[in-house]
Formats: sequence, C-alpha cells, structure tokens
Amino acid sequence: MGNNYELYKVFYWAAKTGSLTQAAKALFLTQPSVSHAIKQLEDRLGITLFYRNSKGVALTHEGAILYSYIEQSQILISRAEEKMASLKNLESGELRIGGSDSLFKHYLLPYLEGFLQKHPGIRLHLNHGTTPEIIAFLKEGRIDLGVVRMPIVDSQLKVTESIQLQDCFVAGPRFAELKNMVLSFDMLLQYPIILFSRNSRARMAITELFESYGYKLKPEIEVGSVDLLIEFARKGLGISYVTREFVSKELEEGSLFEIQLDVQLPPSHVGIMIMRNMPLSISASRFIELVR
Repeated sequence: MGNNYELYKVFYWAAKTGSLTQAAKALFLTQPSVSHAIKQLEDRLGITLFYRNSKGVALTHEGAILYSYIEQSQILISRAEEKMASLKNLESGELRIGGSDSLFKHYLLPYLEGFLQKHPGIRLHLNHGTTPEIIAFLKEGRIDLGVVRMPIVDSQLKVTESIQLQDCFVAGPRFAELKNMVLSFDMLLQYPIILFSRNSRARMAITELFESYGYKLKPEIEVGSVDLLIEFARKGLGISYVTREFVSKELEEGSLFEIQLDVQLPPSHVGIMIMRNMPLSISASRFIELVR
C-alpha cells in the first residue's frame, strides 16, 4: 500500500466512519492493514491525524483540515467513476458525425433514429460539408467519424466501405419524349444539364467520365443542394445528375424518370471514415457497429 492515493483512501474511510474496523470492512482490508496505512500516512506527513476514543477514532485538528480536502477529492473521484459508467452504458455522452446533407437524409437517418431511440441520453452533433471539409473536421477533432463517398486516399484515415450507390441522370415529364430512348453523350448534351455546384465527389466523377470520352460537361444550372437538383428536374428546368437511391420515391411515383445512356455510369461507394490512430468514443464505435 505504498502509493499516496491508497493511503488517503484509508484515511478517508477511517475519518468518515470513525472506526478502523468499519474502514477495513468498506475497503475489504484487514484492520491491521488499516492501522498500518494510517501510521504510514502520519509518518509521511509528520502529523498525528487521529486520536483514539471510546467509540473508535476521532480526527485531530490537523486531521480535520486534511479530511476537508480529501473528502472533496473522493467526491470528485466517485463522480468521475459514475460518469465513466454512464458513458460506458451510453446513458450520456455525444456522437459527432460529419457528412453531406443528402447522405444524412437518405442514408443515415434511419440509423440515427434507431440509435437515439436506444440511447436517448446521447447528444447528437451533425456537421455538414463536402468530403475535403469532413476530412478536415476529422483531423481537427471536431467529429468522431465521417460518412463520405469513396475513394479516400489518406494514410491518417481508416475508411470502411458500407454501401454502394448508383448515380444517374433524371428528368421530369417535360422531357417525356426521352423516356424509352437510349441516349449518347452527344444527344444528352443537347439538353440543359443541372449539376451540384459544390466540388462533390459525384460531380468530379461524372466530369472525369465525360472527359475520358472527349466531352466537356458544362451545366446550364448549378444548385447547392440535392433537394434542389430533384426539384428542378421535376419542374422541367433540365436534366439532373443525382443518386438513384435518393430519388427512389420520385421514380416510383413517376414525377421523375431515369435517362438511359449508351454508357454504363460507374457506381460509387460510401465509406465510414475515422482517424487511424485515435481511440474512438464508445458512442461512435457502437454507432459504427450499427451501420455496418
């Protein structure tokens, strides 16, 4: 029982109960060990902390001063232990996730709903941004995990693939004549194209694909959200490039239809991204288990 903390713990229980026997019981020690620990502490401090009385032990004036400090530290330690237990059981804590609006809305929402129903004590923070912004948030420690389109090549990050998405061109009833046609890039580019304005992975991928076939994809309209991409296509303002899974409702009800192309558009993969050498919070690792 050489370390100071253990000695102070014995002192605390002896002072609190006024009995070496009770202190020994509370700490699962023998009474001689308790007496020895108190003597050790008294020797170290060069002060008498207790005197014996008919009921057991009582604090000296100096002992009472020491107790006023040690009591506060014991309360803090037991609070810390309670906090750790509640974090472990996900009764409290926070979950900080970075991602795009569309991935939150169309992919993560049911998982988040399920997680919060199960763990209502957890506070949720969602940080919206493009992939480069989310990588920066992660490295700055502002989020626990990011949900992004792959590929991500960065040795500091660990990315686990979760789902596959398929991007496609869609149009509304105004362009109904294209419904059963298979279009070449040439034919498609006769129409106004609507693209996501921010430098998203999907936008970069489709621009590169067109370039590889020798075409320049220049949008007529650029918008800042996936919801506007969908809305503008429905209103007949042009042909939008969107993720098929995000417009399943519109495709089903017929307010949008998919444009068939003579070229296969590559699928894209969504990954869960974390820092490689950073320990994950309990809430973040539980959430990742849920999404996988």
